[in-house]
Amino acid sequence: ASFVLPLGYSFNLDGSMMYCAFASIFIAQAYGIELSLSQQILMLGMLMITSKGIAGVPRASLVVIAATLPYFGIPEAGLLLILAVDHFLDMGRSATNVIGNAVATAVIAKWDSGEVPGSVAEAVAE
Repeated sequence: ASFVLPLGYSFNLDGSMMYCAFASIFIAQAYGIELSLSQQILMLGMLMITSKGIAGVPRASLVVIAATLPYFGIPEAGLLLILAVDHFLDMGRSATNVIGNAVATAVIAKWDSGEVPGSVAEAVAE
């Protein structure tokens, strides 16, 4: 757990990547821009890599989205559509990241020792 959790905090950012992908596709749909399946898959791959710098930086997802939009021909002005709700969606994004890190830590603990701690106190005591 002492190795997996810090590593997961930096690299296991599932919620951040999903938010950036959903926001980018939403902006494209709001402007009436159709993205092919290959473009959407490329966007997901690009956001998987670029979302690694989001950890611990408030509103950093907006910078990542702003860097991604021009590559797909989507106007950057569409960021204003999500700017107002980004603060509230950040809470859900953080919760998804924390749950992903907790699951990864539990799985690694199970593989390592064969037992999953029943509580946080048991995990800390070990």
